[in-house]
Amino acid sequence: MAEKEKKMRFGVIGAGKLGGFHTRTLSTLPGVELVGVSDPNLLRAQMLAWRYNCVAYKTVEELLNQVDALVVAAPTEYHAEIGIKALEAGVHVLMEKPITNSEEGARKLLELSEKNKVVLQVGHSERFNSAVVETMKHVKNPRYVTIERLGPYDPRVAATGVTLDLMIHDLDIILTMLDSEVESFEAIGASMLSNHEDICNVRLKFKNGCVADITASRASMEASRRMRIYQQDAYISVDYVSSRLKIYTKKTPVVKSLKDIEITFPKLEPKQPIKEELNHFIDCIKTAKTPTPSGEKGLKALRLALSITEHMRRFEASGSKAPEAQESLARSISDIGKVTKVLVEEGLKNAGIDKH
Repeated sequence: MAEKEKKMRFGVIGAGKLGGFHTRTLSTLPGVELVGVSDPNLLRAQMLAWRYNCVAYKTVEELLNQVDALVVAAPTEYHAEIGIKALEAGVHVLMEKPITNSEEGARKLLELSEKNKVVLQVGHSERFNSAVVETMKHVKNPRYVTIERLGPYDPRVAATGVTLDLMIHDLDIILTMLDSEVESFEAIGASMLSNHEDICNVRLKFKNGCVADITASRASMEASRRMRIYQQDAYISVDYVSSRLKIYTKKTPVVKSLKDIEITFPKLEPKQPIKEELNHFIDCIKTAKTPTPSGEKGLKALRLALSITEHMRRFEASGSKAPEAQESLARSISDIGKVTKVLVEEGLKNAGIDKH
């Protein structure tokens, strides 16, 4: 009789919203033994532990001795400290995004992962969204991309700006989608609800000629996560929230009627991104593979996000000229966006196509 495979022992650091999602999901996965949850707020950890039949730990060190793998869902400022302890202990780490809040901390995590031969995966869960996975199959040399990620304010992330908190998902996606380096960028932001930027818009220009406009806001009343990709002979519309994908493909050199455009709605299998990313993490541990959202990819997205926030800080610190300069840049980007929107809507209207 074949020996039964030993279950992989997991722990979760952080009993907040994301920690709760990971704890709940891990408790349902076959081949996983959920050992416990750690949080400085022991009562909060205990409530999560009771719900999912595991043990509450007050310190990271207590939990590290009991597990093979760890999900770190603590506040960003603690990612490097916790990750270093885990990787030094030979524990595999799935680090929620962003990988850390500094390049130095991220590089240290990469160094320890390689040195101790343990897996380091970054929690860019949007990579595992069914709509995004399917979209990547149809992307071919995009010329223009727009992404918006809007949602209501959540005080739990007030210590981090929207660029590192939300936009980093889309920076990771665009850097993965385009086989090109960023040549230059322009960025604006505004603090309305916290001491950090709560809304940010960045225009990225890539060396291959592609331009990407990305907006992230946590000051919106309704949630919206959309991506639109314009490439030769095709337009792709992606709705992250509903996992909905539409592809408009030109069948003739010149579109004279709706018959000249093929509209497809790829069938997407409903999947839970966090569950998919955890399964990917487990598979990488078992097979010694490098994760798709690797530490290196996490560092690349972090580096760009930090450059964007530093750019916005320089605007704020440039004295009396800052408001005029920022207003001018905001007006410029806004005008470009309005013109692009009109052109796109007119083109689609003439072809008889729903712009969504």
